[in-house]
Amino acid sequence: MSGALRRLLVENLQPAPGKRGWHGGPTPVGALRGVSAEAAWWSPGPKRRSIWALTLHLAYWKYAVRRRLTGEVGPRFVRAPANWPMVPDRADPDRWAADVALLRAEHRRLLEAVAAVPLDRLGDRPAGGRSWTYGELILGIAQHDAYHTGQIQLLKRLWLERGHGGRR
Repeated sequence: MSGALRRLLVENLQPAPGKRGWHGGPTPVGALRGVSAEAAWWSPGPKRRSIWALTLHLAYWKYAVRRRLTGEVGPRFVRAPANWPMVPDRADPDRWAADVALLRAEHRRLLEAVAAVPLDRLGDRPAGGRSWTYGELILGIAQHDAYHTGQIQLLKRLWLERGHGGRR
């Protein structure tokens, strides 16, 4: 049972090769394949998030949950402000590639942390944790990924429907 449970937890964040997520869609990293810096930077309207903003937000929460799971202390998240880091003032392909790489790295680190959580601790709260157990953190970040990945998918569709136009 323990191997099946661990696989279930990890596959909620990263489906096995050839499988889709439980929600029928891609992972956040998968949703970004082929997204240009211009498309990522674009927003459908005032006070609306862009794909780029969602990418940085997802990277931050993977970082935050990983640290809670591992008890890691140390450097702050590399972008600021933490929860919704600032998006550049213009669509810069090099900065976009770096931010996608940041999400990939945080995703990989989170998967490693989830795989290392002792299964008999899933009902326990991490040291210093106020509300959420290890298991709730893992399932919560999977739900967070699915929610924001859905938003990314919708923004990609809006971008295409608007003929690659649109400006902030």
